[in-house]
Amino acid sequence: MRVDGCSALVTGAASGLGLATATALAHAGAAVVLLDLPGTSGEQAAVVIGGRACFVPGDVTRTEDVQAAVDAAAAIAPLRIVVNCAGIAPGQRTVDRTGAPLPLDDFDRVIRINLVGTYNVIRLAAAAMQATSPIGGTDGAPGTNGTDGTPGTIDQTAGTVPERGVIVNTASVAAFDGQIGQAAYAASKGGVAAMTLPLAREFARSLIRVVAIAPGIFDTPLLQGLPENVRESLAAQVPHPSRLGNPAAFAALVRHIVENPMLNGDTIRLDGAIRMPPR
Repeated sequence: MRVDGCSALVTGAASGLGLATATALAHAGAAVVLLDLPGTSGEQAAVVIGGRACFVPGDVTRTEDVQAAVDAAAAIAPLRIVVNCAGIAPGQRTVDRTGAPLPLDDFDRVIRINLVGTYNVIRLAAAAMQATSPIGGTDGAPGTNGTDGTPGTIDQTAGTVPERGVIVNTASVAAFDGQIGQAAYAASKGGVAAMTLPLAREFARSLIRVVAIAPGIFDTPLLQGLPENVRESLAAQVPHPSRLGNPAAFAALVRHIVENPMLNGDTIRLDGAIRMPPR
């Protein structure tokens, strides 16, 4: 499916992976709606990105906020791309060194934002996608939709793949090899990975693909506040390339997923072959 001529909704888009993705999709011709919390730099980011990028403040766990973002995207052009990057990654032991158990509200907050928030965006965005007309895309080649965002005529020749949209979710390598203190985070990202296939199967009849990316250690604001020696230690754990991931690499994979019709129902590790140690 082509990126240009449609609208894209990116959550967690004010920084990190979300900002890189919103920027890449906008530069590829999509009208991008950036959804992030009020008080973030989302408005400034949209101005810097330019084009038809706009910021809609909101919380992914609030139905009314997500619906407003979906409506804003659909008002510009058919909503065909959704990328879920919103999330938090606190590190907390289930029982701390004093013997105190983790407050259940802390665990619930991580699940609520990372997993329930992602699902909330999916359910509302998918409903909007299903209301659009399918467009034609050639397997491995550009699609037939017009650059003005209107549906094109579906070419029924061999290799043509009609599509309505693509949903890309952000899991994590912690879903598979979570470290001590990551029980809540790993559970939330494991849930994102686990629901990818059933969602892809459900939406197949609607011509909507669902794929998850499980990034490793990326150079995002979460890590930029760490001491340099800690950052270097983390980078050294990556076999090759032995460095922190560049958010632009995540954005490049998102674009490839959108454009490659055979990518569906899977979770793709983007991690430089890292396998996280226990701590």
